[in-house]
Parts: sequence; structure tokens; C-alpha cells
Amino acid sequence: MRKSLLSLCLSLSLLAAAPAGVFAASGVENTTPAIASQTLHNLSWTPLVPPVTQDITLGESSAKINQGDIQGAVAAFAVPADRGSLEITLTSIATGKTVYAPNVLVLDEQMHPAAFYPSSYFPYMKPGIVSSDRLEGTLKLTPALGQKQIYLLVYTTEQDLAATTQMVNPAKAYAAGVGNALPDIPDPIARHTPTGTLSIKVSAEQKSGNVMIGQLFPSSAPAAAAPVVVGNTQPATPAPAPIKNAEPLLSDSERYFNDSIRKAVKGGNIDKALKLLDEAERLGSKTARQTFIDSVKH
Repeated sequence: MRKSLLSLCLSLSLLAAAPAGVFAASGVENTTPAIASQTLHNLSWTPLVPPVTQDITLGESSAKINQGDIQGAVAAFAVPADRGSLEITLTSIATGKTVYAPNVLVLDEQMHPAAFYPSSYFPYMKPGIVSSDRLEGTLKLTPALGQKQIYLLVYTTEQDLAATTQMVNPAKAYAAGVGNALPDIPDPIARHTPTGTLSIKVSAEQKSGNVMIGQLFPSSAPAAAAPVVVGNTQPATPAPAPIKNAEPLLSDSERYFNDSIRKAVKGGNIDKALKLLDEAERLGSKTARQTFIDSVKH
């Protein structure tokens, strides 16, 4: 049983170190928006305490950012970082033949960019029985320990406003739903607009998310790393391997992680132990993995 558990935990550890669909893109500075710190601090951040679903109308009176490629109305949310991993589904609802193409920038508690989800991450979804035409995507995030909240900024860009989304004709959607032959009629094209209607659903879960937000031990960490980019912004370029910190941890930091890993394993919280292991090795730990293995064995 111990051998099976150890094998499973090590497999999960490897998966946690290289989550699916996430990569630190080369030239990330060219795709992640550059927003002035003062602009971020001046925004009014709407609190979202999971579980919660909230609808938002982005109109002419909404907060706006016009810096670099960002254009139009934005939505700003503050989410608790002490509820475990977060699953966040963002939906942009098409109205008539218009739709808001969302991008999401995730910031840690210090408002440092941690992850970036371009508009390509929110594909078109056909209407259903209780849903309309929409752009939709789900974010899975794991806030690092010690933070009280993280932030989500939703915005659109000049490139998005110049693009369109091909939708499915309602008659075709109905015919497909009832099993009839699809009528030979054109599909409508939705124009992207600087305003729109959003819906956001946030739930907390104990499972590990795809993207770690923030740092477990910021005092011993290097300068803020470039945020990861999630989605196919450069589909032809393979994802490079994560770069680990070359310098070893300070002895106090090493002891902190090893003690925390032992306590998590002893308490049966393997998920927490794996997250601690991943963060420790990212910061340069040379002993965290052996500590984890020894703790599981015993």
C-alpha cells in the first residue's frame, strides 16, 4: 500500500511541476499587458467570495483602461486566496450580433502579474437549451499559502476589437438539438465590442489547480518572475521546460519547507505536501523531494 501511495504521489508531483495547458511563453512581455501599477490600484475591485455566480454589464459608465493594446471597459475582481484551489468560469454572452472578447490577467496579492489568459482561451460555445451564444473558458488556480486574496482583471484589446466571431444560426442549433436535418442557411457573424455582458462563477475546491498564483516564501524568493501565459497565443512554438531557481534555498527556508512537508504528509494532506514540494524545488531546494519521499515511506 505504501509503495502504491508513493508511486501515485510522485506521479502527481511530476504532473504538478508541468501542468497541462500552461507555459511560460518566450517573449511573454509582448503578450502580457503592461499596466501601470497606479492604474491597477485605482480600480474598484469587486469581491467574489466562493461559491458565487455574478453577472456583470460592461457599459459606457464602467471602468475603462486605455493603455497599450487594452481598449474599452474592464471588470476587476478580488477573490479570497485562503479557500484552497479555485475554479473560475468566465462567460461573455453574445447580444444580437455583438460580443465582448475577454482576456484575463491574474495578479497575486502584491498585484504582480502571475498568469495571463488571452482571448483565444475563451472559445465560442453554441447555444443550448438554457444557454445562449457565448465565449467561455475555465481558469483553475492554486493561490500560494500566506496570501489573503488574488485579483482578476478582465479586459479586451485593439486586436480583439478588429476581429469577429462566427456563431451558429439559431435554426441550425435547434435542428441539431431535436435531431432534424440542418437547414442550409448562413451563420451569423458577431462583431467584437468594447462593452458587453459577462457572467463569472467561482468555486473553491481541495484539488490542485493548474496555475500557482503568488509565492509561498516571498522573503527568500528571487525577483518576480514573468507570468505564465495560458492558451494558444503561439501554437507553433513548443512550450519550453520550466526554469528552476539555480541558487539553493537559505537554511531557514529549507527547514521551513521540509518541516511543512512532513506535517502535511503526517496529517494525510498529500495535495498540500505536493504543492509545498513543487514550490520548494522551484525556489532551489535540494532536500524537499527526499523529505517528501521519506515522509511517505514512514
